[in-house]
Amino acid sequence: MVTNEERLRRIDAITDAALSGLDIAELLDELLERVRDLLTVDTATILLLEGHTGELVATAAKGLEEEVRRGFRIRVGRGFAGRVAATRAPVTIYDVTPDDVVNPILLAKGIRALLGVPMLSNGNLVGVLHVGSLTLRRFGPDDVRLLQLVADRASSAGQARARVLDRQAALALQRSLLPARLPDIPGLDLAARYAPGHDLGIGGDWYDVFVLPSGWLGAVIGDVSGHGLPSAVVMGRIRSALRAYALDADDPAEALTSLDRKIHHFEAGTLTTAVYALIAPDRTTVHLSCAGHLPPLLVAPGQPAQLVDVSVDRPLGVGGPVTGRRTTVFDLTPGAALVFYTDGLIERRTELIDTGIDRLATVVRSEPAEALCDHIMTSTAPEHPDDDIALLVIRRASPPDEAPPAADPRTT
Repeated sequence: MVTNEERLRRIDAITDAALSGLDIAELLDELLERVRDLLTVDTATILLLEGHTGELVATAAKGLEEEVRRGFRIRVGRGFAGRVAATRAPVTIYDVTPDDVVNPILLAKGIRALLGVPMLSNGNLVGVLHVGSLTLRRFGPDDVRLLQLVADRASSAGQARARVLDRQAALALQRSLLPARLPDIPGLDLAARYAPGHDLGIGGDWYDVFVLPSGWLGAVIGDVSGHGLPSAVVMGRIRSALRAYALDADDPAEALTSLDRKIHHFEAGTLTTAVYALIAPDRTTVHLSCAGHLPPLLVAPGQPAQLVDVSVDRPLGVGGPVTGRRTTVFDLTPGAALVFYTDGLIERRTELIDTGIDRLATVVRSEPAEALCDHIMTSTAPEHPDDDIALLVIRRASPPDEAPPAADPRTT
């Protein structure tokens, strides 16, 4: 007979170091195998809560693999697992009948007794863990306590692992959407940096540079609210949409108006800030529209950096769609550099944002784009940023850059 002490030892084994190298699928599979052995049951199943639908989805199973293959899902409050989730309390059924469950797979399998417990992490519902027996069985208080302890430990381990995977997936997605290399543009010098936040994880910061068929250069930097994989996914859709609108709009304000309408309709509840600029084919002027984002800095040779005097309109996705967005036009003189950035570069929790902008302005100078990016990141970026940092520098070449003096034939 297995003692409670032995059961507790086996519970410890469920989250031991041997499982640390497993991915989520392998972890859950191994976990359920150990649970079946621990409680001497015939089936063990984990249903995880899908946040955006509010449904429990069969994610891993032993003895009820058909649930996972069929993609079984159920609303919280319905059926056996839904009842466990709704009450956030253990539920036991001694003799299963069609009135107790809505999942036909349980009945077809011949399950006679069920025990289910909620999976919670920091008070939040993660899912449901339930076990079943093919024979009549009364699950006692010890069984309930043991399964709940397993569920608690599995929730913590699974959530921690999921956060890591979510961050890795978001970072991979975000990096895939950022330009692999900036285009080579005659007359312009470009450089960019991206650094993920350490505390809050990957978010929706992005930058993009593209040449339009007209010869104009499009440049955008933006920030989608939120963090993690969902924000990165939304960022990808918004980035692609702006590229499409840019092909049909020769005015940045017009493109942002279309993007605002798209976000209100397809990404409701998402707040996005962005600056979209079009640089003329002769590189002498910039047309720029700002949707709630921090204005870029402009620095000319021999002069201090200044915020571009741009009309700042409402962020995208806030209130109703804005129809009167504005475009600001200004000169880009030879040797001048435009510095676009997201708030992670300048914000500090203990100071006003104006202090961060002033700090950035003091280090921005007219120099080659790569050197300027390095200087800004070294001088301004926090060592452990709380938020993502995106930085884009576009500098118009100065005459000496554009045409190096030819060698004097008399000296060769």
